[in-house]
Amino acid sequence: MSAAIITLPTARPSSIGIFSREVRYEFVRALRTRAYSLSVICFPVVFYLFFGILMNRNENFHGISVSTNMLAGYAVFGAIGASLFGIGVGVAGDLSAGWLELKRASPMPPLAYLLAKCCTAMGFATIIVTLLTFMGIFFGGVHINLAEYLRMVALIIVGCIPFACLGLLLALLAPFNAAPGIANMIYLPMSFLGGLWMPIEILPKFLQKLAPIFPTYHLKQLMLGVFNYSGAGRTSTHWLALFAFTVIMLSCAGYAFRRREQNS
Repeated sequence: MSAAIITLPTARPSSIGIFSREVRYEFVRALRTRAYSLSVICFPVVFYLFFGILMNRNENFHGISVSTNMLAGYAVFGAIGASLFGIGVGVAGDLSAGWLELKRASPMPPLAYLLAKCCTAMGFATIIVTLLTFMGIFFGGVHINLAEYLRMVALIIVGCIPFACLGLLLALLAPFNAAPGIANMIYLPMSFLGGLWMPIEILPKFLQKLAPIFPTYHLKQLMLGVFNYSGAGRTSTHWLALFAFTVIMLSCAGYAFRRREQNS
């Protein structure tokens, strides 16, 4: 007499549950990858310590101190690094290792992987902004209230999106062994020319005129607007520039992805 085998239906995990787990695993993975976590966090913190605090001569530009100006600049610098290296180099590495193909074969929603990468970059950007804010308050004489800090965090989270799109394009075009070098060739000049490392007024006049070409400039001007910086310009212009940059990067990334699929 054979025993009957009863199988109970198993509940499928929701898309939100899958996404939240993917974000958690990706964040822990990035945190444990010392080459990423230490460099992404320490670069803006050390730069701000040197140029925003130790070399600060108590100068003011348009009503705010250099330490406050540099707090905005290095907050943007850190967010760009977290996005460009977390997504640009990270996705390139996963593509090279074949890990992305395995992810696509799993029942995970297709966008969960990229959204988890983007949320991880946003998490690291928030950590960087928090550390820089504490340094500015306790060592740089920066005066900032809770509302301004929360506006900085919200702005830096949204500001990660354009550079995450740039990172995605980099990952689809550059081989993994070349991706870090190419990312640095984009990251460092764009940061300097966008006025992230020093007040834009210190740069030569021709570079000041060139700065609005770069998305880094527009994100920093929006960040300076948190502190009522009188030289920040029109907010709508900066948002429009960042939106246009995001659309261009996404369009190019979509084209690169389709070409990659056709050739594979």
